[in-house]
Amino acid sequence: MLDELRKTVCNANKELQKQNLVLYSFGNVSAIDRNSNTVAIKPSGVPYDQLTPDKIVLLDLDGNAAEGSLNPSSDTPTHLELYRNFRDIGAICHTHSSYATIWAQACTEIPCFGTTHADNFFGPVPVTKQLSKNQIEDNYELNTGRIIVERFRKINPLQTPAVLVANHGPFTWAETPQKAVKNAVILEEIAKTALGTITINPKQKQIDNTLLEKHFLRKHGKNSYYGQK
Repeated sequence: MLDELRKTVCNANKELQKQNLVLYSFGNVSAIDRNSNTVAIKPSGVPYDQLTPDKIVLLDLDGNAAEGSLNPSSDTPTHLELYRNFRDIGAICHTHSSYATIWAQACTEIPCFGTTHADNFFGPVPVTKQLSKNQIEDNYELNTGRIIVERFRKINPLQTPAVLVANHGPFTWAETPQKAVKNAVILEEIAKTALGTITINPKQKQIDNTLLEKHFLRKHGKNSYYGQK
């Protein structure tokens, strides 16, 4: 099982590069086996073209190494904090993709202007608060996870599987690594189209709530009818 987990996480990380969401060794994908609470994550600073399943690092939820000789991603404490709090997710993706990062650096949520957004995220993509000086200097990566969790106190992370960390960049998540990467691809697209929307019409209002619910629930609701059974 853990060998398969490593292989799946390795392939998902490589997909980031194929989708032009990362440069060099930027970004990372992780996944968790909930049965053993084992997390598999990209090693720190390893270029994607050098990544192989045996280089994927295995850890427990406290960050203790289970297998692997390489250092895990520097963002590992953020991933672990999300796994500890978002119990229904199985994978996390972090990138510095251009358009999503533009919104993150602007410390501004991505408004939901249309149905492409509504098909995948139930409302605006939220942005976290900015970290304090103390939060940056002490346990920076852990505190990044904590401000994400705090931001989702009143938001269902399964309905809005993405966040912008203020001044930093986007995180997405899902049940599987492949879906977490897919959410990152979609997030980058809606970040781009939202920026284009307010460029054309700075006063554009967000999508009507009825249309938002219709598009999201027809794909993700209990009575969804999009796609094949």
